[in-house]
Amino acid sequence: MNAGKTLFAQVMEFVPWTSFTRIVQRHGGDSGVRTLSCAEQFRAMAFAQLTWRESLRDIEASLSANASKLYASESALGIELDNTVYALDSTTIDLCLSLFAWAPFRSTKAAIKVHTLLDLRGAIPAFIHISNGKLHDVHVLDRLVFEAGAFYVMDRGYVDFARLYALHQAGAFFVTRAKSSMHARRVYSAPTDRSTGVIADQRVMLESNDSAKKYPEHLRRVRFKDPESGKTLIFLTNNTTLPALTIGALYKGRWQVELFFKWIKQHLRIKKFLGNSENAVKTQVWCAVATYVLIAIVKKELQLDASLYTCLQILSVSVFEKTQISCALQTDAAQIDPLDITTQLTLFEN
Repeated sequence: MNAGKTLFAQVMEFVPWTSFTRIVQRHGGDSGVRTLSCAEQFRAMAFAQLTWRESLRDIEASLSANASKLYASESALGIELDNTVYALDSTTIDLCLSLFAWAPFRSTKAAIKVHTLLDLRGAIPAFIHISNGKLHDVHVLDRLVFEAGAFYVMDRGYVDFARLYALHQAGAFFVTRAKSSMHARRVYSAPTDRSTGVIADQRVMLESNDSAKKYPEHLRRVRFKDPESGKTLIFLTNNTTLPALTIGALYKGRWQVELFFKWIKQHLRIKKFLGNSENAVKTQVWCAVATYVLIAIVKKELQLDASLYTCLQILSVSVFEKTQISCALQTDAAQIDPLDITTQLTLFEN
């Protein structure tokens, strides 16, 4: 008899339970709880994510069927920088207005937004805020504590000069795109090599009195023409030392957050919700992202070659198997042995 731990139990060992308990105590998460503590709720929700359970009844039935087993229960940025690089963006998850009336978005639709600050060194979220669909993206900047020396890469929806100046004063750097309505006066132009696609590298001052009051210092404006698409892009940054091409490459790296949103929507359970209340929806989203991060940690700590998708696929069908996790999640372990066709019956004779 195998007395080892199940794969699910081994995955749960990667959760920093001491920190988890401290946070629960700080917020009184278990206050008044009779049976299902925060820790047990997380385990149940993580199980639902890993095994694609469809409902609370489905979770209960699956766990009950395995009651005897419950006791045991990063990608490179491509830019050589010592600085941390974050990408900030949001994704919208549509909901039914009749079921989720607390999250109005449009006249006939409800929605929530998942605002995410993604560390591009490992595609791991460093900050997440869940709001209703009406919250404008730029307001999330007010919730961030900016890290001195770090780069924050954002699209044009986050261009608010008062907020960008607060980021600048914190000693952090931003890279974004200029809005077409922005008016600025050129102060200085640096020499450029147009064969690289960099058309202009300038220091500018904002011309609008209101904008100039909000951001009273020079900005760097880099105009770049994509040689493949022919499209001209205008980047804004407060960093004056990096090459212009690196500024463009940093902005290109922002697409990793778009890929992150696409991945979690395809592979995590955040389209169909187990409850309709605001707390139920937010809890499920948080547990989904926490499960993603947990498997990413397992992959990194065990130095696995298998992709996150492969790891999740393996765990989805084998969470109660008692196998060493480092062996179970190896890429070759996911391969299915070909059938020996010589032992198969022939259905149709020639």
